[in-house]
Amino acid sequence: MDQQQKVSPSLFLKGLAMGIAEVIPGVSGGTIAFVTGIYERLLDAIKGVLSPTPLRLLREEGIAAAWQALDGNFLALLLGGMAAGLVGGIFGVTYLLEHYPTIIWAFFFGLILSSVWYVARQVGRWRWQEAFMLLAGAAVAYWITVASPLGGSESLVAVFFSGAIAICALMLPGISGSFVLLLLGMYSFVISSVKQVLSSFDTAGLVITGIFALGCLVGMAGFSRLLSWTLKHYHNPTMAMLTGFMVGSLNKLWPWRNVLEYRINSQGEQVPFREANVLPGAYQAGEPYTALAIAAIIIGIAVVLVLERMGNTAAPSRKQA
Repeated sequence: MDQQQKVSPSLFLKGLAMGIAEVIPGVSGGTIAFVTGIYERLLDAIKGVLSPTPLRLLREEGIAAAWQALDGNFLALLLGGMAAGLVGGIFGVTYLLEHYPTIIWAFFFGLILSSVWYVARQVGRWRWQEAFMLLAGAAVAYWITVASPLGGSESLVAVFFSGAIAICALMLPGISGSFVLLLLGMYSFVISSVKQVLSSFDTAGLVITGIFALGCLVGMAGFSRLLSWTLKHYHNPTMAMLTGFMVGSLNKLWPWRNVLEYRINSQGEQVPFREANVLPGAYQAGEPYTALAIAAIIIGIAVVLVLERMGNTAAPSRKQA
């Protein structure tokens, strides 16, 4: 990758969208990165951070050379936006999900639905291999959406491995890191710990958050290299698989779902355990807001079109000085 790359202030907005998306179970920040045209550059940047090259350049050539090797301007803007999005999502989007769930889910349903078409267009040629990977990716993602959540554990070992697994999902379009945490039974525990750190700098929450972040770092180190390798050597099948992941994830994003069974999470709260997708007329959890939900789906589709245009506009800058 040519490190002489310009960055745009729009990177902050892309990071903001990624951060918000990662808070919501069923929505992937990787999808936002893909649609906005920064997915492969992000993988390259992650590999750069986790390689010894920046440290070597720091010793031999100084801070400027190391920063350039890290694609530092790109990462600083993107991660700054992601941090703001995560904070806003934890305190804002979770409130909206609690009070207006159908409208929020409808928006993200439209977002992912439109993204499926965008990612599928990145497959240069469709053959039986690509068709197989599409179906396999869809099957895996669908299974994840219907799998029963585990009970979870509050041990630091469990927190570490949940971070390593969730970060892999974050880097895959269509599979949400938050939803993987939900399946592992760790979502409420991790989110509440982060809230404690942000609101009161609680020591226990800080330890849990730190261990989780360490797990994310370890998972990212291996998985980013694997993804970059497959994209380089098996581009079309990998793109087809990523498309399948997004298709399968649509099941989780359907706006109207009736709860079939509840469970008690690690915080003693009653949360949905099994759900069934229904039409608006059969929705039992409150007002279906059918018209508003349809409008939200359309807005979600429109957002992808805007993000795609932003990605297309920014793409030439990767080769510019």
